[in-house]
Amino acid sequence: PQSQRAAALGVLFALIMLLIIYSSGSGSEVFPYSRLRGRARRPPDLKKWGVKSGYLPVCGNKTLTARCHQCVIITSSSHLLGTRLGTAIDGAECTIRMNDAPTTGYEVDVGNKTSFRVVAHSSLYRVLKRPQEFVNKTPETIFIFWGPPAKMQKSLLKIIQRVSASFPNMTAYVVSPSRMKQFDDLFRGETGKDREKSRSWLSTGWFTMVIAVELCDAVHVYGMVPPNYCGRRPPPHRLPYHYYEPKGPDECTTYIHNERSRKGNHHRFITEKRVFASWAGLYNITFSHPSWP
Repeated sequence: PQSQRAAALGVLFALIMLLIIYSSGSGSEVFPYSRLRGRARRPPDLKKWGVKSGYLPVCGNKTLTARCHQCVIITSSSHLLGTRLGTAIDGAECTIRMNDAPTTGYEVDVGNKTSFRVVAHSSLYRVLKRPQEFVNKTPETIFIFWGPPAKMQKSLLKIIQRVSASFPNMTAYVVSPSRMKQFDDLFRGETGKDREKSRSWLSTGWFTMVIAVELCDAVHVYGMVPPNYCGRRPPPHRLPYHYYEPKGPDECTTYIHNERSRKGNHHRFITEKRVFASWAGLYNITFSHPSWP
């Protein structure tokens, strides 16, 4: 009878809803990244975080007091190749680079000036084993190393200290454990998801953008694609993920794989870019090569 069919459908609907609710409470939940949850509050004012307590000196007791009116972030993207932006980049007040992105051989497109270099724990060895490229070439550079507090304090900090002792002009800081927690809390506040439960790794780009907002009155980003770039039709032509690794993986393939992966821990590059888009008006952030809508 029709009434029994309707009752059965009602029970089925209730079971489906219970399953959805149960799944959403699961610790292994992975939400559809690239779609941000609506925020119930404005993001915290990143400019009031206070750099002195967030970044600890590797040697001595100096505090990070640098302040810039205009900063540029130079990404590691192959979008920068052929742009001939080097002169404009070197003319900026402060320049920020990431990990082991070199300038030697690429000066015409990416410049050479390096005011800050933000380095992930996973890139630490690649940077420190090439002091001629990353330490001696631009002695004015301030290094900011980030990584899981346990790993940094257990072994990596000692390595940075040994290298710093060999190069007395090297200025280096590590992100404090309390600031690392703030970065995680920020991700949760912006996306609605716990970083660890959603099996997400914050990228160096995430740390770099927040640090730039803290240190700079205005930020211009060179070479970062907008969040919808890899979903365009027809798809963008293939470009290496890093400008200095021409045979490396394709940029969009890397972004999409990380965004959608449910097993293991992955960067959520596209989600992070959506967050950056929401910050653009709040923190005076602009983008070019490519430009963001």
